[in-house]
Amino acid sequence: MSENESVLYEVKRKVARITLNRPPVNAFNLDLFQRLNDRLEEAEKDERAKCLLLKSTGKVFSAGFDMKIKPGDATSENINDVLKYTKLNTQKMLLMKKPIIVQVQGTALGYGMMLIMASDLRIFADIQFPDMYFRMPEIYISMFPRALATFMTLRNFGLSFAKNILLTSDKFGLEQLKNLNFPTRIFPPDELEIRTEEFLKEFVKYKDSIMFLIKSSLTLMHNKNIENWVKLEEECSNAISKKRSFREWDEFIANLYKKYP
Repeated sequence: MSENESVLYEVKRKVARITLNRPPVNAFNLDLFQRLNDRLEEAEKDERAKCLLLKSTGKVFSAGFDMKIKPGDATSENINDVLKYTKLNTQKMLLMKKPIIVQVQGTALGYGMMLIMASDLRIFADIQFPDMYFRMPEIYISMFPRALATFMTLRNFGLSFAKNILLTSDKFGLEQLKNLNFPTRIFPPDELEIRTEEFLKEFVKYKDSIMFLIKSSLTLMHNKNIENWVKLEEECSNAISKKRSFREWDEFIANLYKKYP
């Protein structure tokens, strides 16, 4: 494992450890999306690992999509590749059999928050707002939320809070996540590493077949129509490029209700 790699990988004590390593804020470009995808596939197939730990280097968990990448500065093929991997990585995390534990030591925006939502168990450093905050900024930057962002916020937070964070782009902190029973564990920042290791030491004692079947059965029950949600998001995202009257939007959205009952 080279510390110069943008995504680090190692297996230690039956845990595949995937670390985002693109300083200073672990912003996602195409390379980081692709390497994360490769490491997720490797971890799923690695017979040494019963579960995954996803973490990152530095003080920021992830600033999300690298805003230096813009359609005007890159080929449409590159942009399409980025969008493809956002979806692939999210689906892979949701559907793989091995549980994913995420360790969050700092702020997460956009796709960084998506990674936290797509994980199965979540360990946070006890850092209060505004020193650590979370945000889904898509509407602020005039983008439609993709990579299952609408589905994931609804799945994790319920309809009211999903609308709140997606329609306002407001920042929110650990205290709000606590009120939603979102964190699995919260540890003091200076004890985050050692307490996470203690948690993992106990977690890997559980029988792996039971782990796999619990996650998979819950996934099947809760995410039965995941392919439909992907298609719905893509259709909505593609629709924003076309100017429509209010009447035309009424017709478009009425058709969505018919296609995705």
